[in-house]
Amino acid sequence: MALVIAGERSGVGKTTVTLTLLASLRRRDRLVQSFKVGPDYIDPMFHQHVTGRACRNLDPVLTSEAYIQQCFARHSQLSEYALVEGVMGLFDGISSLVISHVSFAKDKGQITDFASTAHIARLLDLPVVLVIDCSRLSGSVAAIAHGYRSFDPRIKIAGVVLNRVGSDRHLSLLKDSLEPLQLPILGVLRRQDNITIPDRHLGLVPTAELPELNALIDRLADLGDTCFDWQRLLPLLKSEPFSCSTSSSLSPSFPIRIAVARDRAFNFYYQDNLDLLQQLGAELVFWSPLEDAGIPKDIQGMYFGGGFPEVFAQQLAENSSVRDAVKTAILKGMPTVAECGGLMYLCEQIIDFEGKSWSMAGVLPTSAVMGGRLTLGYRRAVALQDNLLVKANTTVYGHEFHRSHLTLTPTQPLFETSRYDCEENMGCEGWGFPANVHASYVHLHWGESREIPQQFLKECLKVASSEMWI
Repeated sequence: MALVIAGERSGVGKTTVTLTLLASLRRRDRLVQSFKVGPDYIDPMFHQHVTGRACRNLDPVLTSEAYIQQCFARHSQLSEYALVEGVMGLFDGISSLVISHVSFAKDKGQITDFASTAHIARLLDLPVVLVIDCSRLSGSVAAIAHGYRSFDPRIKIAGVVLNRVGSDRHLSLLKDSLEPLQLPILGVLRRQDNITIPDRHLGLVPTAELPELNALIDRLADLGDTCFDWQRLLPLLKSEPFSCSTSSSLSPSFPIRIAVARDRAFNFYYQDNLDLLQQLGAELVFWSPLEDAGIPKDIQGMYFGGGFPEVFAQQLAENSSVRDAVKTAILKGMPTVAECGGLMYLCEQIIDFEGKSWSMAGVLPTSAVMGGRLTLGYRRAVALQDNLLVKANTTVYGHEFHRSHLTLTPTQPLFETSRYDCEENMGCEGWGFPANVHASYVHLHWGESREIPQQFLKECLKVASSEMWI
């Protein structure tokens, strides 16, 4: 047993409720494992900051239904409690004709809620707590709760959390309306003026940029101690042991050290990707292109995740010794994976929202320009050529989320991309030149595709065996 925190729509306070639960549990010294539905990177950062344990993404588009079940079983069994934060509204998922993904085969041609919070709840057989934003309603709360409870009888609504309640009178009206439904009220959160998580152009500001975060978490824990019906919630949150196999390490003949850029500019990584590299025998060396004087020594590969290089473009530009070292290493043949923000760093320049140009590593003959248009969505990507990670004609599923575009497109792109749920072509993208580089806007989760990190490490192993960098 574990619990899913779902919203009746986006913006109702799912993340606040989730963090409040996690903070209060941790204050009680409870060991809790959290999960996040969907491809998001930032919400899991907040989960991890509170729990001290890496949050795991549950995304059947990027992985598969079977992988989600295995991932949940593997990680929830290691903790006392387990909590899943949903995405958007409870039933918001793929709502168009399903035609392509291997996981959709049984639903081909049907309208589904695939990849929704409801889908994950059914897949894991978990009860749902529905978060309702009560700031602009009173008696209508019963219609909302009744509708969500009856819409899909396979979903077990364990109760509701009433968020943004204005007064005692307001709460009384809400309770009176809900009483005929006999649906438990598991929490009541009043309007909170002193609990705000700042956001910007791609969502919440990441944890590493919030110096007052610990004080905010303390306030959430104070709130959680009093606003929830813990007598009812704790049994629902209790995790039960599962039996599942674990992957063993495949240690190579030579050590493989991968430099992973991780700081305020680069911090979008799926923990499962990092785990897979380690399980396959790699040693991860975390470093900062912002703060360090050079790249780590004795490495055989580099990994630049996504993040916000545009926010720290001046500091990245001023660290010219690192920029030069990255370019030199890549031109000498260092295998390098760069996703989204990492791709931007390998460009000649980043041109920020104010039109200012900042020099970057200069590996790719193009510039990244920030703009108002948001590129967002899952992608089906077919490899147009053999590259660092996949062979030609291989299909992978990824996710794009950025407000930048490149001034020049590659002459020999990595992928031809389309939407995940139809044949709408989204164009060609991705840089594979030099051949030891995989630079793309498409974020990939490797959980269901172990051949991707295996291929990457195979190329890194060539560097190790040549003793070029040792």
